This record gives sequence, structure tokens and C-alpha cells, in this order.
Amino acid sequence: MVHVLQNVVFPLDRDPDLLPLYTDPDTWSVVDREAVRVTDLGHLGDVLGRSSVRVPAGSRVSFATYFNAFPASYWQHWTGVRSVRLAVRTTGPGTVIVYRSNGAGVAQRIDSAHVGGDAESAFDVPLTQFSDGGWVWFDIVAEAEPVILRGGEWTTTHEPARSGKASLGITTFNKPDYCVETLTALGEAPELLEFVDRVFLVDQGTDRVRDQDGFAAAERALGDQLQVIEQPNLGGSGGFSRAMLETLDRPESDFVQLLDDDVRIEPESIRRSIVFGRYATTPMLVGAHMFDLLDRPRLHAWAEVVDDAPFMWRNLFQDRMPHDFRRSNLRQTPLLHMRMDADYNGWWMCLIPTAALREVGLSLPAFIKWDDAEFCLRAREAGFPTVSLPGVALWHVSWVGKDDSIDWQAYFHARNRIVAALLHSRSPLGGTLLRHSRRVDLKHLMMMQYYPVALRIRALQDVLRGPAHLVENLPTAMPAARALAGRFPETVVHRDPETVLHSRHGRRVFAPSPDFDSPTGLRLRLFTAKTLLSHFLRRPDPANLETPEVEFGKHDAHWWRLPLYDSALVSAADGSGKNVYTRDRTLFRRMLWDSVRLHARLRREWPRLSQLYRAALPELVSQESWRGVLGLPSPDARPAKTRDGESK
Repeated sequence: MVHVLQNVVFPLDRDPDLLPLYTDPDTWSVVDREAVRVTDLGHLGDVLGRSSVRVPAGSRVSFATYFNAFPASYWQHWTGVRSVRLAVRTTGPGTVIVYRSNGAGVAQRIDSAHVGGDAESAFDVPLTQFSDGGWVWFDIVAEAEPVILRGGEWTTTHEPARSGKASLGITTFNKPDYCVETLTALGEAPELLEFVDRVFLVDQGTDRVRDQDGFAAAERALGDQLQVIEQPNLGGSGGFSRAMLETLDRPESDFVQLLDDDVRIEPESIRRSIVFGRYATTPMLVGAHMFDLLDRPRLHAWAEVVDDAPFMWRNLFQDRMPHDFRRSNLRQTPLLHMRMDADYNGWWMCLIPTAALREVGLSLPAFIKWDDAEFCLRAREAGFPTVSLPGVALWHVSWVGKDDSIDWQAYFHARNRIVAALLHSRSPLGGTLLRHSRRVDLKHLMMMQYYPVALRIRALQDVLRGPAHLVENLPTAMPAARALAGRFPETVVHRDPETVLHSRHGRRVFAPSPDFDSPTGLRLRLFTAKTLLSHFLRRPDPANLETPEVEFGKHDAHWWRLPLYDSALVSAADGSGKNVYTRDRTLFRRMLWDSVRLHARLRREWPRLSQLYRAALPELVSQESWRGVLGLPSPDARPAKTRDGESK
């Protein structure tokens, strides 16, 4: 039997910025070691449909692109498939050329076929030489007349390791318009829906999805495959755990596909992730990459890891992300040909086998932040790895226009990182985590950002209370954190266009540079000591308290610049207004002492707390615990499934 692993597809939206992710019709050259375009032959008018595109007469188009090349290395490494067939259907005179690459991005020609009239070309490609990396793709060269690509698929006759469907779990809080778009796109993708058991939309907001224009049509298209669940706001972990529970009650579902709310999907990506999950040699988590919803050819997340010593997440190649496919497409970017192993994948889109849920439990009751990373680390320890699969992605609102390290989410950043480290860190006392956490407090204090420090102190206090607090404050931690903002004037974003704020000495502007002026080494120690003493001992100038002393753009307001002043106007991350930061010596002294004291206590008690949290973890993430949190009755007894998804 022939199984389609991957379809050749073209964008659903008439957005020219999306073209580089699907076709690469440009002629490229290299100038000063940088890839540059020489000509641009790509136009939206050449995209004829979801699976069809025109190659203009006398031109060449490559499909060595993010969504249309085949990630051969990942299929060779994680599945039992050892050969794929590329089928290409064309109309018109031309040549189809098939290429492969290795882990260094070096392209090699595999095969070619001359075509004319209505033709179907097939190419068999063995998956035996991609251990380090590499893709397979094809180009079409048109002759005196255009060539129409009418469709293409990557297929195999190898049977999948499991055949169950996936249920989709979408969690939302007051993002109903995005959700309607997602549901509409799902309803218009029958090739995907044959792999879907149920779509669970967990609505935790006050602006309900079912009340939006367009929902009724989306509901009709999905029929009984859609189930809307309305519950109180328990964050991403609460919404996704509800979807996990519902999926576990579905005998036909071998996977749950988690999807965030503020996204735009590529339905083919969801289909590919489910197919890959079916073919994986052992059950595994299949994650998606993340493109910027507001700058759609820009890739923000590829393979993400957690460094154990500081216990902090990052991109595997932090300095190479985000990557803009307009500037450098797949053929021009050797890094993207390397197979990269991930520690975790963000829950903007992640496929989880139900076998993993039964073995390791559901999400940690963390509300938001670190729930995805913690789950993936827990799953890996139990033998369920995570792959971030190229060619599988969606568009998500990126962090470019926000700074959630200084709003109410600072509490969850601090608490959940420490809890995850207590559960999974292999380094004594969490390695350098506590030192790094203390430094974060010092930077905020020196920058006159007292609200995030207040939240971080509360986070440390809660961690020290023990694991029971995670369930106790799940519904209250976020409202309490937001309410605390009212005590800190710096949290107010001044947006009134009729009252423009000015500073006494004007705006400070700096030439763009990669932080070359930040202090390091001995200079850093001297700067920190001098600044801490100054803020601890010196009273701010009353004139600077009445009117901000200087003004900074958001990207210039670094921790080594703001502390030099008594007050400052700083642009909000999204550019919507300005915050006023004002030095408060009393707050500084108290919070500095609290931070030092609590970090010292946490260090002393780390071994005891680690044992306590690890012992409590099975109960915290159990189905029974989450059913109690959600107020759900115990399910009827259902047949258990093995790790391979087969019923016992």
C-alpha cells in the first residue's frame, strides 16, 4: 500500500512574503560570503492552487524550500523508512531534476527526467546516507513554454508502526478570532481531517469563541469532530491537560496535537507531524518550528535545548536565530541541513503520543511557562524523545513586540524554572541557576524595575512552601500577580497622545551594536559594586523624581545604562507608550535583602526540596489529580494501550 508522507503544497494566503517558504525561483550568487538575489522570478500569479504552480517559460524554479523539500535525515534517523518515492505531475516541456544534500549543506544531483505534455515522473530515493543531515528536493526547468506543476508527493510502501488518529487540543484565553481562523482552516483541509479524531477547543476566556462571527460555519464544516469545552482560566497547562484527558478517553486517538491560540496554521504541517508520529520507531513527541506571525518568513525556533548548568532554555544555535528565509533560503543556509536534536518543543504545536501521557502523566500544574519544557524532559527520561521536525511549522505571535520578563509573567518565569530544575537538574544545587536568578534580581533592581522583583520574591517564597502550592494557587496565582502591579507605578504604560511625556535631559540614542559596550570581567564586578552601593546609600535628586531625567528606546534601555540615572522614560516593548522608571531607595534596600536571603535559603534547602518535589511529581501530574482540579468525574474503565498504541 502506498502511504503519502508529505504533499507538495503552496500557500493558502495570497501573501508574497510567504513565497520563499514554498518556492525558490530566484537566481542566487554570493557576495562577500553573503547570499544575495540576482533576479527574482517569483510571483503570486504563478501559484495556481494549493498543489499547483507555474514555472514561466525559460526559467527555473527550485522546491528546495522549507515546506517542500523532504527532511530525509530526520526520517532516516527516527523511523524505519529506508526509501521514499517522489512523484511529480507536470504539463509542458521541461526537465525535472532531483537533488539531495548532506549535513554540511552540499548539494548533489541524484536523477533527472525530461518531460513533455501531461507527464508523471517518479524518482526512488534511498534513505541510507543522511545520518548527519540532509534534505531531498527537486527543481523544474521550463523550456520555450511554461511548465505547470500539477502536484507532487513523497510516498513510501513501508507500513507505519502505528495507525491511530490524533485529537487536536487548542487552548485559548480571549483570542477567539484566531481560533475561528484555525477552525476554518481545519474544516477546509479534508486531507488532514482523515487523520484527526476530535478537535477539542478548550475556551478559558470571557470572550467566547462560540459567540464570534464565522464560528457557526466552522462548526458546520467540522461537524461532530469539534467539541468546545468551556472552563475557568487555568492557563496553558490547565487547558492542555484538559485536552490530554479528553484524548485519553478516545480509543481511536493515539496522539494529542497541542496547538496554541494566537497562531496561523499550515494544515499540511499538522498532517505531516501525525504521519511522522505514526512512523517513528518508538513513540515520540513531534514538535513544530515557529515562524513569526507578523513577519512570516522569519523563523524563531528550530531546535531548542535546556542547558543543565544554568538550567535555562535556548535555541541550539542562539546566535543564528531568528532566520529570515527572504535573505537566505534553504540552499543558501548550510546550518539548516544539519540534523539537530531537541530537548523540548514549545507547545505552540506539539504532537504527544497517548502512550507517553499514560506513562509519565499530564502537564505540570504550572499555569504557563516551562510546562512544555518540563514535560518533554520528563518524557525523555521515560524513553520518549522529542524531535522538532523541519517542514512542520506554524506562525505564532513572537516575543519581538513584548517583554514578559517584566510583567505578571515574571512570577511564572522564576517559579517554574526553579521547580523544573528541582525536578530534573542533574547538577548539584541546580548548577549556576541560583546565581543566575540572583543576578536577574540585581539587574531588575538596578534598572528600577521593582514589580518583577516583587513577583520573583513571591515565586521564591512559594517554591520554599513545597509542591502542594502548585495546585493550591493554580487558579489564583495569575490574578494575584496582576493585582500586585497596582502597587508599582512603573507598570503603567502612558499612552495618552494628548499628554506627551518629556524628560529633563532628552533621549539617549546609541548606535546599533551586539552589546559590545556591556561591562564584563573585572569591569562588570566594579560596575555592579559601585551601582549597588550608589542605589543603597544615595538619595535620588528630587527634581528627577518629579520629571524623568532621561529617555531611552526599549532596545537601548540596558541594565548597564539605566542604573546611571535616578529616573527614566522607557518605551514599551510594543511601542504603544512609555513607562516611567523611578529610583526608590527604600524599596531597593528591602528587595535586595529579601532576594539575597531567599536565594541563600533556597540553596541550603535545595537537596531537601528536590527530593520533596520529585516525590510529589507523580501525583501532581496524574489524571486523578487533574480531574480533581478540573472538577471532572472519574472515567469509565477503558482498555489500556501499549507503548506502540495497540490495545491490550
